Amino acid sequence: MSVRRYLSILSRRITCNPIIYNMYERMLWGQIKDGNKPEHIGIILDGNRRWAKQHSLPLRMGHRFGSKKVDELLEWLLELGVKTITLYVFSTENFQRSKKEVEEIIQVIREKAMKISGPESNPIHKKGIRVKTIGRVDLLPRDVQNVLHEIEETTKDYSNFYLNLAIAYGGRAEIVDATKNIAEEVKEGRMTLDQIDEETFEQHLYTSYLPKSDPDLIIRTSGEERLSGFLIWQAAYSELCFLDVFWPDFRRIDLWRSIRTYQSRKRRYGQ
Repeated sequence: MSVRRYLSILSRRITCNPIIYNMYERMLWGQIKDGNKPEHIGIILDGNRRWAKQHSLPLRMGHRFGSKKVDELLEWLLELGVKTITLYVFSTENFQRSKKEVEEIIQVIREKAMKISGPESNPIHKKGIRVKTIGRVDLLPRDVQNVLHEIEETTKDYSNFYLNLAIAYGGRAEIVDATKNIAEEVKEGRMTLDQIDEETFEQHLYTSYLPKSDPDLIIRTSGEERLSGFLIWQAAYSELCFLDVFWPDFRRIDLWRSIRTYQSRKRRYGQ
């Protein structure tokens, strides 16, 4: 076990005490409340399977507990006033997992989507959150596609907040799809080669509809330190924060610690 992992586990055990947790939470809030907040945060929801294994539970329970954690996360991010949230839920590579696990993950996505598309009283509508799925959605079962499309249609006029669900998503796939779309426009005479630049390319990415497509901060849970294809183009100048905590165990103080790390860095954009 690495020193960092050991210290992370020790820290979590200490803050399991409600009194200590509340004190630490108040301290963190005092440190970040007046600082610059990220306008767009991307989160790689990693560690569901390892969390289930750690607790001697079936893999499907890890995905279900991870799904429930998303509700808390949204509440915390909205409290902070984060305008745009992009969650890496399921990658194109995840289809290579066992058929049983893929079906279980799809079922969790199906149930979560049905919940989001529910009554007008749910937080999505009350807060005015526009929800969009980014990725090769056509790879998903038809009924799941339909629910996700329904959510997009019923929230398309909202602009208070933006929630992107990266499902059947891959950064390389996104770039390939953008390239194909541009090539088609050139072929049809609607664009010339000289018109292709970075701005043009960005207009063909899945995130082109956003007021700010590039995440200020990307958080990955579970201790892994790589993007795994998440927003490859958009993440060029994102600040990265890797946490030694499995996604189902993610807490508000973990989010606030990430915000504190973000605020401590000076963004140079290559200068």
